[in-house]
Amino acid sequence: MIERAELETEVEKSLSRNPVTALLGPRQCGKTTLARKIAEGRGGAVFDMQDPEVASAFANPKLMLSPLDGLIVLDEAQLVPALYPVLRVLVDEDRRTSRDRRFLLLGSASPDLVKGVAESLAGRIHMIPMQGFRLEEIGVENTGSLWARGGFPGSFLAPDDVASFEWRKDFVETFLLRDLPQYGVRVLSAELRRLWIMCAHLHGELLNLSQLGRSLGRSHTALSGHLDILEESFVIRRLQPWHENLAKRQRKSPKLYIRDNGLLHTLLGIRDGASLRLHPSAGASWEGFVLEQILAHLRPDEAWFWQTQAGAELDLLTISGTGRTGFEMKLNESPRTTRSMHIAMEDLRLDHLFVVHPGNLRFPLAEGITALPAREIPSLSKG
Repeated sequence: MIERAELETEVEKSLSRNPVTALLGPRQCGKTTLARKIAEGRGGAVFDMQDPEVASAFANPKLMLSPLDGLIVLDEAQLVPALYPVLRVLVDEDRRTSRDRRFLLLGSASPDLVKGVAESLAGRIHMIPMQGFRLEEIGVENTGSLWARGGFPGSFLAPDDVASFEWRKDFVETFLLRDLPQYGVRVLSAELRRLWIMCAHLHGELLNLSQLGRSLGRSHTALSGHLDILEESFVIRRLQPWHENLAKRQRKSPKLYIRDNGLLHTLLGIRDGASLRLHPSAGASWEGFVLEQILAHLRPDEAWFWQTQAGAELDLLTISGTGRTGFEMKLNESPRTTRSMHIAMEDLRLDHLFVVHPGNLRFPLAEGITALPAREIPSLSKG
């Protein structure tokens, strides 16, 4: 089993400071494994809300939870919305009586969970995002495998490329046919499949809802709702454009990404790393892979892309406090500066710009611009 030490430490710190912690991410990304390890160390109780017997026992959540002490893990908590107001009551009771009890909620689909949290647990909960494996967890020597297979443990740890690809195909089927209906989604799986595949072909591009709607024979309003479902289930990302009061005309449509690059490759029919390198979407795949790793390691306050109608662009702008850092992703081991990079440095007032590439060397490209190997992304979070 691959240790996820930093994430485990973050969860432990949150549990020590907050009565309720929510660990949010897609199905099969390792939330349950991590939570069970933490619960085992604390002698806590774990309840899986997908288990019909457990769900039946939680028909009266307060009656079930009131006698319990210590750490209580509630897996797939969004399946029992009645939990949230009960947790608020229990947390408030614990505060009055100085009872040291902690709740860890695991969620695979955010809409109901976040809505319930916002309405019932404001001021009582800390939320932690979780995706698949990060570079620092699997070892930088495995960067290529992580790019090709994606970060889901079942895919990354598969014995060979064939087994990895089959695992991801099964994940797609299960997600569409079982998971989404279980979360209350009432959209035909075939329709969502077509949309998801179309999203894969548009990975890294500006999202044009009207054009996409015409391709799928759906209104842009319906399509926007379907994209909401995929985004709120943590399988796509709509990266919003950065706007400032600049003289230049700037793009206002979001860019679309499949969040796990292994799923992207499955939807595109790319079976292994060798095929990936030769595929026309390799550059876009690299961009999305690096973007997700940067966001997972840096956890910035804000994340945007920037593009002007004149052609200047920046793949990723991160803002933490008052600091601004830019990132360009290049599938080239010897990247060079471009006019667009210098425009971004000046117009966006960047503190630094990193050009992330698949090679092994870190080297300066210009003042304030550095070529950074993807394997060194974890070092960014350490300052």
